Formats: sequence, structure tokens, C-alpha cells
Amino acid sequence: MPANSAPPLDRLSSLLDRFRVRAHLFHAGALCGVTHFDAQPGRAFMHVLRRGEMVLTHPPGSAAPRKVKVSEPTLLFYPRPLAHQFRNAPSEGADFVCATLDFEGGERHPLVVALPPVLVLPLRSVDGLEPTLALLFAETERLRCGQRLLADRLFEVLLLQLLRWLLDHPEQAGMPAGLIYGLANPKLARALTALHEAPGEAWSLQSMALVAGMSRSSFAAEFKQQLGRTPAEYLLQWRVSLARSMLLGGSSIKSAGEALGYASAASFSRAFTQASGQAPRAWLLQQRQG
Repeated sequence: MPANSAPPLDRLSSLLDRFRVRAHLFHAGALCGVTHFDAQPGRAFMHVLRRGEMVLTHPPGSAAPRKVKVSEPTLLFYPRPLAHQFRNAPSEGADFVCATLDFEGGERHPLVVALPPVLVLPLRSVDGLEPTLALLFAETERLRCGQRLLADRLFEVLLLQLLRWLLDHPEQAGMPAGLIYGLANPKLARALTALHEAPGEAWSLQSMALVAGMSRSSFAAEFKQQLGRTPAEYLLQWRVSLARSMLLGGSSIKSAGEALGYASAASFSRAFTQASGQAPRAWLLQQRQG
């Protein structure tokens, strides 16, 4: 390998290992007339229009476009809860496969936060999906042993392939400033991946910039431009996102703080409160009561 070339970097595994996602197929076939999909806490949707035409509508005042006409095979992805309707959906000779997606951490999942409210992507524009879609459609055409389980896993593969494509084509997909743009930047991606893999390290601006192979000032400016926040702010949010999952999973405040690099439970509580607006114990009590 040339001296100036960087080793291959896996930008997604550390995120999806810590914040997993599960897909559940719930529809395969035609949709007729008006079909409404309710917004449910923590629930995402992925629809694949295989054939036909429809008009997609969203509630007034939502961040999504009010109306979108779809007239070719298209992938529709809702990373966060958002009510939507399919109007004049095709019947004869057209079909959908649809799945719900449950992200660990719900709307706080780092990738969920980084995505727009809806992605409407013609299948022809997203390279690499064809083999997975062919297998997915084949699995939904007739009942076979393990069909639903395999279809669920294929939707998870489809999501991973979509995320890969977004990292390579953030502008084409209309991504907002945030994590996707940061991971799309080769130098920032090295620092971000290191933060994701070792959140408990004693990170400083200098050590992050060193991993990125940049000066402190260049790294800080580029990070803020691409992600919309400072490196310290991102690290705080990442650690607190992990802490929430750890607390919900039964970790003590002390052990969560130690694992994430805080010298004491008090310093961890201060950081958690700064990011969440609530102390860890109060936040956890609210989650359990809700």
C-alpha cells in the first residue's frame, strides 16, 4: 500500500453495533385507494415501490414535502416517526414491500438524527441494491419456510446498503449538515470512527485532529462546517447517547460514567445534564414511568 494512502475505514459498524436496528416486514403486494401510516414513537418505515404510480402526502407543517408524486420504482425511507399517506396507490400490476424499522435509541439514534424526515430515491439512482431487492421480491412472491424472517433480514441489509450509498453521495441525496457529511469526509471520518469506537478515551481537540491528520484549527473549522457542531459538542452527545442506552440496559450511573471516560459520577452527571436537560437519575425515572 502506498505510504500516503489511508487503510480502509469501516464508518458504519461501530455505530450499528452500539445502536442496532431491527426490521419487520408487514406488507407485500398491492395497495389501493388511500393508505395511511401512523407515526409511532421510535418507529421508522421503509417502503419499496416495485411498479406503478402514486402520490405521497404528509401532514401540513411537517418538515417533509406536502406532496410527492412517485411514478417509477422507488425506495421511500422514513427514519423518524412521521404520518404519511399513499394516495391513488396502484392496484393491478403494481406492488409494494413495506417494513417497519425499530432503531435502538429511537429518535436519538445517531444516524436517525442525521437523516432528513423522508428520503424518496428512485431505485435507478442507488447503485448496489439490485441483488438484495431481487431476493427480497422473490421471497415475498410465495410462501416458503422462514420467509418472514429472511425478508426482515433483507430489509436490514437494504438499510445498510442505503446508508453506504448515502455516505458516498450525500449531496445527491440532499443530506443536511450532520453526521452523514462528517462520515463522507475522509479525514473527519477517521476521527469520528475513532470516537465511536473508543468513546471513553481522554479525547481532546488535539488528539482528534491528530487522528484526522489535520491541524487543530483546520479540524475544528471543517468539523463545525460539516456537522453543524463543535467536536466537543459532538463527543458529549455521543457519550450521552451511549449512556442512555447503558442506563436503560441496567448499568449504574457510576459504571456508565467510568466506561465513558468520566473521572467521577458527579462529572458524568454534569455532562449528562448539560446534554439532556435532566440529571441521569431523573431522566431514567421519566423513561421508566413513560
